[in-house]
Amino acid sequence: MTDTHTATSEVTADTLAAFSDAFNRHDAAALMGFMTEDCVFDAAGGNDIYGTRFKGRAAVRAAFEAVFKTFPDAHWGHGRHYVAGERGVSEWVFTGTHAEGWRIEAEGCDLFEFRDGLIAVKRAFRKERPKQTA
Repeated sequence: MTDTHTATSEVTADTLAAFSDAFNRHDAAALMGFMTEDCVFDAAGGNDIYGTRFKGRAAVRAAFEAVFKTFPDAHWGHGRHYVAGERGVSEWVFTGTHAEGWRIEAEGCDLFEFRDGLIAVKRAFRKERPKQTA
């Protein structure tokens, strides 16, 4: 698959694996190629019941880029991806060193909703763990 995803009639587990690969390359442009124009990203943390919500490509891209800046070595490993119709799941282990110097290693998952062969909604969930020394 190239860096730019082309919408197909359905999203597959391979699509989610390619999306994950773009995250691990810190390639925000490629990530946005997988998402609808009106996409929604619910981050794992935040004050609201859904975490922090970002709507639309510009806001979602900025949120992804902020993660890459905050965790310059961010990596989502041990990926497992599943699709059932218009919904999907990616399981992973997030590792990274925060710009402030502490590390994280925690299991997490994304819950997806698809429309027209693209990701319309990405909801992130991650285990809460104490900060680790770098």
